[in-house]
Amino acid sequence: MPGNQARSRIRDRNNVLNRPEFLSLNQPPCRQQAGGGPRRPVHKQHSQQEDAAAARGSRDSSEGGGAEGGQKEASKYPEQDCMQLNPSFRGIAISSLLAIDISLSKRLGVCVGAHGPGAPIRPLVTLLALTGHALPWVCGTLLCLWKSNTLAGQEVLLNLLLALILDVMTVAGMQKLVKRKGPWDFPPGFLDYIAMDTYSFPAAHASRAVMVSKFLLNHLVLAVPLRILLYLWAFLVGVSRVLLGKHHLSDVGCGFALGFLHFSLVESVWLDSDTCQTLISIGTLRWTPLL
Repeated sequence: MPGNQARSRIRDRNNVLNRPEFLSLNQPPCRQQAGGGPRRPVHKQHSQQEDAAAARGSRDSSEGGGAEGGQKEASKYPEQDCMQLNPSFRGIAISSLLAIDISLSKRLGVCVGAHGPGAPIRPLVTLLALTGHALPWVCGTLLCLWKSNTLAGQEVLLNLLLALILDVMTVAGMQKLVKRKGPWDFPPGFLDYIAMDTYSFPAAHASRAVMVSKFLLNHLVLAVPLRILLYLWAFLVGVSRVLLGKHHLSDVGCGFALGFLHFSLVESVWLDSDTCQTLISIGTLRWTPLL
């Protein structure tokens, strides 16, 4: 008997199926669960749950680390420096035009500083820009309206005053809506605050110069040289704002277009002589309503 036991132990030791990697083949089949599937051992379920939790934790940590790394990378660069991977053709065109506009406007701002290349002509350019300011035109129109004694002159001057007020209010509203800074981002001066010309787009001086020049050319009989000078003055007023670094080229161009629009609007709603006399009487407190 002891010999048989020793031989059986040797046979079991030499059996390939008794190796650790083949132990599962010697185990009896597990009993079926109520649902028909095999029941897993409890220790295997625990181990698989622990492995899944460990894998999920490592994945979350890697994702969290990646997200934190991405946030750190994004915080290192400003938003305007981020490039879209799939920009549209329209976005590319608009961005390119804006970049060209800013670059050319800065190159043309030769009268920005006191020691710039355009410093010798800076006083002349400043005076030229002042001729397109709203304050001289509004005060001058009021003075001429007060001194005028003819009905035709009062009619033209009152419509010009209303056109100037329309131009100031429209441009100020658009500037507040867009809030675009100038190419050199200078703070507005005292006269700019009075005329509500605190932002860059659109150029108020350019709009006013075009509107006034068209108004005078349409309602005054002028010789050809004076007509050419009026056109040239309106153009130079807009250019002077670019030379001083107050506006971009696109601001001046939109200001020119807005001035033509204001002129057309005033011409379409032109106030006749009777209406002008009524408004003048109300303004001077001499109006007596009919009872």
